[in-house]
Amino acid sequence: MWILEGLKDDTRRQFLQLGKRVSYPKGHLCLREREKAPHIYFILSGKVQIYTLTKCGKKKILFILGRDNIANDSFLYDANTIYCETMGPCELYLIRREDLLSLMEKDHQLTKTLFSYQERKLSRLERQLKNTVGSIYLERRLASKLWKLARDFGRQTDKGILIDMDLTVTFLADLLGAPRESTSRVCKKLTGQGLILMEKKKIYIPDMERMAVFHMRE
Repeated sequence: MWILEGLKDDTRRQFLQLGKRVSYPKGHLCLREREKAPHIYFILSGKVQIYTLTKCGKKKILFILGRDNIANDSFLYDANTIYCETMGPCELYLIRREDLLSLMEKDHQLTKTLFSYQERKLSRLERQLKNTVGSIYLERRLASKLWKLARDFGRQTDKGILIDMDLTVTFLADLLGAPRESTSRVCKKLTGQGLILMEKKKIYIPDMERMAVFHMRE
């Protein structure tokens, strides 16, 4: 596990003794907003979606996380401000929050690693929030998110990079925080320009470099 790199031998041993591996099926809610979570969830395999709900009850996806990530939004507090839902079969490593905090007190490297991870996650969230405002066209926002998903979860095929997860228009709308109808129109525009290929619930990106140029242009 990435979290164990550079730690003291005793810290690694205790971390593995105090935690446990847990498997969840697709659609399992690991974390719920406003509910207490006594454990910290380290993702070992599979993918989860991290989201909140708007005042209208609409889902707004903040992150899609795979292995070597942490599902919780906070290490210190047990009150959740997000939802975490598995997107397929997942294996996670659970350790009680109080045990993790105790290990952090004993090993400075563990504290440094976790705070560094949290800073990267906050920086990513800040960039996503900037891209949510009206200063960037919807098609560029979607292109950016699909490019990142292909980078993180893609595999090479004869049609291009396949984003290895089911991506419906409804899911993409939640990812953008946009109406489903608008998202559908944008998907058709990107398809018409040859930037993406959609087959049922699968999306391919034929040319990653071209996609990058498109979403980063002024």
